Amino acid sequence: MSNNLSEFTLEKTLQTNQRSVVGWIVSHAARHWFFLFLAVMGAVGNAVLAGVQPLLIGRAFNVITDIMPDRTRLLQLALWLAVTQAVRSLLQFARNGGFEMVAQRVERDIRHELYTCLLGKSMTFHSLQPVGDTMARATNDVREVNFLFSPGLSLVIGSINFLIVPVFVAPSYHLSLILTPLIFILMYVISLRRYLKRLGPVTDEVRVSFGVLNARLAEVLDGIETVKGAAQESMELERFGQNIARYRMTMIRQGNIEARYMPLLWMQITLAVGLFHALFLYWLGVLNLGQVVGYFELLLMLDFPTFVSLWAYSQISLGLAGARRILELMKRENNLDQNILGYDRDMRGEIEFRNVCFSYDGSDDCSLEDITFKVKAGQKVAIVGQTGSGKTSLIKLINRTYDVTQGQVLIDGVDVREWNLESLRRNISIIEQDIFLFSRSILNNIAFGKPDASREKIEKVSRAAQVDEFVTALSNGYNTVIGERGVTLSGGQRQRIALARALLTDPRILILDDSTSAIDSQTEDKIQRAIYAAARGRTTLMITHRLSQIRWADLIIVLRKGRIAAMGTHEELMRTSEVYRRIFSE
Repeated sequence: MSNNLSEFTLEKTLQTNQRSVVGWIVSHAARHWFFLFLAVMGAVGNAVLAGVQPLLIGRAFNVITDIMPDRTRLLQLALWLAVTQAVRSLLQFARNGGFEMVAQRVERDIRHELYTCLLGKSMTFHSLQPVGDTMARATNDVREVNFLFSPGLSLVIGSINFLIVPVFVAPSYHLSLILTPLIFILMYVISLRRYLKRLGPVTDEVRVSFGVLNARLAEVLDGIETVKGAAQESMELERFGQNIARYRMTMIRQGNIEARYMPLLWMQITLAVGLFHALFLYWLGVLNLGQVVGYFELLLMLDFPTFVSLWAYSQISLGLAGARRILELMKRENNLDQNILGYDRDMRGEIEFRNVCFSYDGSDDCSLEDITFKVKAGQKVAIVGQTGSGKTSLIKLINRTYDVTQGQVLIDGVDVREWNLESLRRNISIIEQDIFLFSRSILNNIAFGKPDASREKIEKVSRAAQVDEFVTALSNGYNTVIGERGVTLSGGQRQRIALARALLTDPRILILDDSTSAIDSQTEDKIQRAIYAAARGRTTLMITHRLSQIRWADLIIVLRKGRIAAMGTHEELMRTSEVYRRIFSE
């Protein structure tokens, strides 16, 4: 089988180079080459016309200082200055607008690529990856990549041109005047290289510490009821403060590095040396006063790249750090793949476990060990055992939420790893004890697994699952929007919606993970009949301690410490299994 990066290969509208961070960013930006070309041409033209300005000002200065100023010549120079700088403003707009277009489009594409990738990742990945850190990467880190282009690259490319132009224009005054901007560029590059080398690890730590901060915040908010129930608000505030302090210290370290930015010093020295050099040539009679003024104006062009690079390169470094974190998340290996070319036929629902061992981390410390049993298509199976015996782990091997460490799980005689994963899961519905509902209408929540289902079909399964009973009492009926995770509903109501959602997909295998635990005794009778009707003709596995459900099971599997302790019917196990009897005596 192939070892893909995604459990599900979802439709992708673009292909990117993920071999390196820079290659990945370039592959995204290259898709918007026209705006890049427009931006670079704008940056070059802007810098060239900025170099024209000192020449015109110097000549105008000579005209003004003449004993008899030529007003016509002065007017011509003024018009040329106005025209060139007006064109320059348009080119500057092209530079800024082009990079902004690239930045926004790259951000859009990266968000789409990351979201597609996250949806394709396995439950093993999502179980180990903190939600808050994922959210930090999907929001702030992606935004940092946007800032990498605009204002980051926009200003850096513009500033590079401002470094180059004085080198070409200075010899027009005197060849020796090229030395000052050349020496400055050399010192600038050396200082910038050292600056970026020190800045890189710090910006990486800034993004990591922000991810940790966000992960802890998301975890606490998700478990706010537990925090308040245990009166641990002050303790959580202290822990949050520690994470804030870590993030603050990394930002301070970044600020300290930026405060020691040497090109600021080289810039002032360059202006002083350059002016002295020009005045010396003026004293020798090689330059006129206008040329001295023009040359000094030319050196002032170096001011833009010096001050801009102080934070523009920091923004690029942060953008690269963010891109590195996003790419690391997307490239993280899964131990499951979609197996597109795998077995894809109508499922009967026969299940077999052969010498199955399972460990969450792949170690020898197994949650399940030597599990062997067989369930015929259409049978009802109850799985019982004490907390921690491995019941939930067992059922999650059937639909490949997790894969076995050793042995085989087979459906219809075919190893689940050989099934097309989409086909496998389309025929299996799991109703868990902890029901997740989306912040959408009740109708949309029920139709989540089959969005094209008719209203009539949805209401039919809702009546079977006893959902209709409480929905009709709501002012908006099935269009009522429920709160996040279904917090506006009772536990029993959430579980009935989950049951209706499962019934709508008409699965061949129905798995109930203690799904009626939150239902009151009055409703249980109705739900029990609904489940019994839903189970007819399909293989049904139930994790339950309710005797009413266990009694009508064709087979009962008793788990103890990750092993099968006994199997049989209720009557048989009450006679032969002490472990089974102990479960009902507790």
